[in-house]
Amino acid sequence: MLVAPSILSADFGHLARDVQAVCDGGCDLVHVDVMDGHFVPNLTIGPVVVEAVSKAATKPLDIHLMVENNSFFVDLFAPLKPEFISFHIEEEKHPHRLIQKIRSLGIRPSIVLNPHTLPEAVEFLLEDLDMVLLMSVNPGFGGQTFIPSVIEKAQRLKALIEKRNPACLIEVDGGVNDVNVKALAAAGVDVVVAGSFVYKHPEGINEAISSLK
Repeated sequence: MLVAPSILSADFGHLARDVQAVCDGGCDLVHVDVMDGHFVPNLTIGPVVVEAVSKAATKPLDIHLMVENNSFFVDLFAPLKPEFISFHIEEEKHPHRLIQKIRSLGIRPSIVLNPHTLPEAVEFLLEDLDMVLLMSVNPGFGGQTFIPSVIEKAQRLKALIEKRNPACLIEVDGGVNDVNVKALAAAGVDVVVAGSFVYKHPEGINEAISSLK
């Protein structure tokens, strides 16, 4: 299991320290939630702050766009050369075009599905994707409760991926912990995003990441 701690749960007064802590703790990616206050009812960070995160991180960035006007935000964050940029299928009229744009910038494209969105929505895009991110909470805020139906959804998505593009990863974001991660792994999930579980774990960041792996 690859682990991508979400900096949404970090202490933004000591952001460089908290980014370095998860990298030193054995994470595989640093998950960055970009929210615009329109697609979701929250506003987070822009490219200036994410540039500071990229300088502090020794692991690749995994940027999750929760925004309107995806292409505009891709242009903002592409110069930082993240490993992945993920955008929501619900907000994009021309997803295939945007996938091609992200890949042309040397970044691995990923699509996000909200809890209500069927995995079949991306079936005919899978051959062009490197990852699909399944939301296991409603996007917008950290610390929410895991929605169990995402496990069945991951299984359905995994079947589609095996048929269309076995190299495509499945990532799950929201309410992940050391208990439900076992069911997610069994369902075929490759990457988990964890924010509050990692940053607020009573035994510390290293133990939190280790328990997910």
